[in-house]
Amino acid sequence: MTSSNALPQPTIEPPVNRGMEQLDRSKFTQTLNLLAARLPAARTTQFLKQDAKDFVLRMRGIGAVTQDPSGDYRRVLLRTGDKARFPPKLVEVLKQHEAELVEESVSFDYDYWTSDQVLQAILPEDLLDESPTAFTQVGHIAHLNLRDQYLPHKFLIGQVILDKNKSLRTVVNKLDSIDNVYRNFQMEVLAGEPDFIVEMSEHDCRFKFDFSKVYWNSRLQTEHARLVDSFDPQDVVCDAFAGVGPFAIPAGKKGCGVMASDLNPASAEALTENAKLNKVESTVRTGNEDARNFIRSSVLAVWETPFPTYVPPLSNKERNRRNREARGLVSSSTAPTPPTTSEPSAPQPPRRLINHFVMNLPASAIEFLDAYRGLYRELYERHGDEAREEVKRVGLPIVHCYCFTKDIEGAEKDICERATRALGFEVHPQLSDYNLRFVRDVAPKKEMYCLEFRLTDEMIQ
Repeated sequence: MTSSNALPQPTIEPPVNRGMEQLDRSKFTQTLNLLAARLPAARTTQFLKQDAKDFVLRMRGIGAVTQDPSGDYRRVLLRTGDKARFPPKLVEVLKQHEAELVEESVSFDYDYWTSDQVLQAILPEDLLDESPTAFTQVGHIAHLNLRDQYLPHKFLIGQVILDKNKSLRTVVNKLDSIDNVYRNFQMEVLAGEPDFIVEMSEHDCRFKFDFSKVYWNSRLQTEHARLVDSFDPQDVVCDAFAGVGPFAIPAGKKGCGVMASDLNPASAEALTENAKLNKVESTVRTGNEDARNFIRSSVLAVWETPFPTYVPPLSNKERNRRNREARGLVSSSTAPTPPTTSEPSAPQPPRRLINHFVMNLPASAIEFLDAYRGLYRELYERHGDEAREEVKRVGLPIVHCYCFTKDIEGAEKDICERATRALGFEVHPQLSDYNLRFVRDVAPKKEMYCLEFRLTDEMIQ
């Protein structure tokens, strides 16, 4: 606990430069005039950490100890430049250490201040209640969504954000809402390079795409992981609005067979490249189709071109043993044989049925639920009892449909009623594996949910 005799830490703000139209970094220099205790170097540690700890300057990025022209002495910065403010305890400590008081100036330049501090010093006073420094980062790009009142100052804001975040190379502002069929939006470069080719990682997967042509939301990474974690590696997943692959690629890396498509040609191209980039092109089949057609054709496509049986990855021990054997360090005839059971397990059949449908287009995915009406009709017509028996063994798939609602109090009623109208069958909490899960707030009166339920026989025949 801080002593009642302690000196408060000094506060400092950047110089006010209202009306600045172009960023002039030289206008942000500020100086703090302090006193320092000059004492023998050997006494510095005890002075700092014990006797004078309540009086020593502690400021972000500023070292409390500076060199003295004499190599045998150090200067310890104190929290004030006014000797009259010294509490008796500090006077006593200075005498105890035979410390000499000297003047010391500390300079602060543009690099010291945070983006909030800089903008508070240059924006008009009527814009200071909020700070426009929040952004979403996608690779090296900062994506802003500036309110109208900040637009006259957008280039200043963009440059400050670029300066203060070293991982950024580009700052953009969104120009319109995501209401087109491809889910991307127009953007304006506020600062930095006009480079939209993004490379980033999420949950041990690498993604590369043109951010100006595709949709990506970094705020959904927790949701991406949650859903993929719920899949079994042996599952087959159909992702009808796959984008560049935030669900499809990690599912494929987990071992799932994945059918993934997106209507946006740029997204579909990036999806295919990301499958190669993550070495999952053998388990992730990509397409560029309308989601309704893709869903309707997916069941027969998987049945007639099934995914191979899932094979669990080798343990590190087994992988090392095989590597040693391949290099001739261990003879296969003398290598220990892994233990086996008395009855070898029966070989598993290829994966011919879909276990999960992912519909991540919250603005309109519910409208595509009609694609599930009669979904298995053609499969049953072509493959009859064999298909029916396999469906009976594996079970019908679960639908994961993302959606928005503006009915905050009656979210479940609103979503289920819309889903029922689109599907043509009642969607309600009594359905098998039903779940309506809140995902995130989108706006003050708009929320995102994931509606989950297992298809029934009457829906798909």
